[in-house]
Amino acid sequence: MAMVTGGQLVARMLKGEGIRHVFTLSGLHIAPIYAGLVEEGIAVVDTRHEQAAAHAADAYARTTRSLGVAVVTAGPGVTDALTGVANAYAASSPLLLLGGAAPMFNQSRGSLQEMEQVDLFHRIAKWSDRVPSPELVPLYLAKAFRVALSGRPGPVFLELAWDVLCNAVDEASVQMPTHYRTTARQPPDPAGVETAMALLAAAERPTCIAGSSVWWDGAWEALASFCERAQVPVFLNGAGRGCLPPEHPLFFQHTRKEALSASDLVFVVGTPFDFRLNYGAEPTFSATSKIVQVDVDPVEIGRNRAVDVGLIADSASALQAFAAGAPGAKRTAYLAGLRASETKKAQALDVWCRSDDVPIHHYRLARELSEVANAGARDPVFVADGGNWVAMAAKVISLKRPGRWLDPGPLGCLGVGAPFAIAAKLLHPAREVWVIQGDGSFGLNGMDFDTALRFKLPMVCVVGNDAAWGQIRIPQVGMFGAEKSPATLLAPTRYDEVVRALGGHGEHVTEPRAIRPALERAVSSGTVACVNVMLDPEAPVKAGAMGYAV
Repeated sequence: MAMVTGGQLVARMLKGEGIRHVFTLSGLHIAPIYAGLVEEGIAVVDTRHEQAAAHAADAYARTTRSLGVAVVTAGPGVTDALTGVANAYAASSPLLLLGGAAPMFNQSRGSLQEMEQVDLFHRIAKWSDRVPSPELVPLYLAKAFRVALSGRPGPVFLELAWDVLCNAVDEASVQMPTHYRTTARQPPDPAGVETAMALLAAAERPTCIAGSSVWWDGAWEALASFCERAQVPVFLNGAGRGCLPPEHPLFFQHTRKEALSASDLVFVVGTPFDFRLNYGAEPTFSATSKIVQVDVDPVEIGRNRAVDVGLIADSASALQAFAAGAPGAKRTAYLAGLRASETKKAQALDVWCRSDDVPIHHYRLARELSEVANAGARDPVFVADGGNWVAMAAKVISLKRPGRWLDPGPLGCLGVGAPFAIAAKLLHPAREVWVIQGDGSFGLNGMDFDTALRFKLPMVCVVGNDAAWGQIRIPQVGMFGAEKSPATLLAPTRYDEVVRALGGHGEHVTEPRAIRPALERAVSSGTVACVNVMLDPEAPVKAGAMGYAV
């Protein structure tokens, strides 16, 4: 009679789901899972903090558009990973967190690292539960996969006690589920599509704002087909960045507020009416604009803003239907006017991008970074982790393809830099990975550049160093004055030396002319590199005065 442990069953289910890497920080409570992972040939990537393990699994999910898995020990291991789960929940990322626990027979007796864990996740996960026995491990994991990946994706948490993982059961008695989830699309209501197309036919100044679901649903070609047929300008946010190439004639970046506020019809596809869209309110949107909203989650339809057509559908199905039903149009004057405004704003921005000021302007660093990273046939991935420096860099950096931009998402969680980059590099070793890092955010998970070095995952971290929590300090000083703005200053730390001490390559830059050579040496080093660039703390204020507020 062949026997199998709960830990082995966990590994077999992960293998069946196509998981190739699992992120973790070691703990004895979860050792049986490790043994099973080794048997199944699944790589174990051990980070320096459980938050980093959760972030890496989140990025793994985003990059594969599938499931990412983190395994953490009981108690503080689980609570350390909590922030990563919350971030994945806000970003609709299907992260599976497996947490160890004291053996069932010792629970409630004061075991090491014992605490109530399942209830912690009820408000920040799609599902949270504990597996009661080894033979039920496959069924619980099948449900976890199904819940995480169905509808609007999101994280799930499962607690697995020591004895559930260690105890063995008769392999023949274990039900190994198959075909436990569907990948079927959810098409939009045809009547709603017809109404939306009638609104489009009557519109003079339609606009489309497309978000993360365009990436998750593989809808970039459908987006291009729709906007080209209907001649609708497109703005992208979240993981949707890069879903139209920068040279596409209908891709716009710098005139979003102008276009949305003047539009008589707005297609909002796969992005919520949250703070990023000013909750759908004026002055970002006109109160008289017609709204067509597409979301796979019916709860999002009409949240914060009344809509004229609400379609419950995945982005690919909806955009395909729009492309098929859209009336052909020529909006020459409308698009020419918007393009002229876009060009004017880009030219004004380019003045800052070429600034020779010392300390260095954020936009100058962003321009140099974009040009070096995108040179020739390079296919870079950018990981965004910071405040002002990252927000300003996002206005300048070109994205050649979908799936090349990873940022925390709407929770605004700092510390994703190294963990996200580790996952991206593991999955695509041939792609160069660039971390756009604030000096504040470096401190949260900067030690995981050690993880990248241990696993031989070359990447370049470009630290924009203004020796402050700049995105907080600037408005805080403006409201209360410098003397009432504590906890917003940092030291001009040599983060390049930190990475050098870990065994990587370091560069320190204080003048604009030195940026490009330093970036080129960093990427040529073939290892983990940190380029620490001293920025002007007042640059965001100067840019804001010229109409380029972060």
